[in-house]
Amino acid sequence: MIVFKNIVLNVHQQTLLDGATLRISGGDKIVVRGRSGCGKSSLLKCAGGALPLAGGSISINDLTLTPATVAAIRSKIAFIGQEPMLGTENVRDALLLPFHFKAHHGNQPTDERMAQLLDHLHLPARILDQPCKRISGGEKQRIAIARALLLNKTIFFADEVTSALDPESKAAVMTELFRPEITLLSISHDSEWVNACDRVIEITKAQLVEAIQ
Repeated sequence: MIVFKNIVLNVHQQTLLDGATLRISGGDKIVVRGRSGCGKSSLLKCAGGALPLAGGSISINDLTLTPATVAAIRSKIAFIGQEPMLGTENVRDALLLPFHFKAHHGNQPTDERMAQLLDHLHLPARILDQPCKRISGGEKQRIAIARALLLNKTIFFADEVTSALDPESKAAVMTELFRPEITLLSISHDSEWVNACDRVIEITKAQLVEAIQ
């Protein structure tokens, strides 16, 4: 599903990864760990085409990441950070924003479908009419997750997406993202999240090393 092959990643004149390799099968739940600044977030960003590689290759669904394929690859993945940008005035418009683009035009979800998914994530239906600037960081995280799920994404890159959540909300998010059909590449320091993952990958000495759980 996802292959990092001998990748070299330089950020701000520092080599974070040097000849690192990792293979992720469909449905795998992966968590990446390592010291601060070792390249965890950069790994997710380069997989989504936001940071260029200095060497090696990344492929997703047998499609090698290049400037020519980055749009196609981004259409297959959902990237959710600690403080996601919703990009609209209110929550309803934030959820519907991707459906204004050609790739998803005509598949717009109903208010009933949006409310149902929000309920699964412990968010009330009335939040649809709230301004984005008035909602909390934890609510933004869950709305960004809901938006990706409405697009039927099955590959998620998640960077500390439970950092602002209470235990009940975290459990609801994990129920959605740890579904069997979802391939999850994540960063988390949360022990429950780490324990729920199939594999733990450590970034050490500029390599991606699988830890024994």
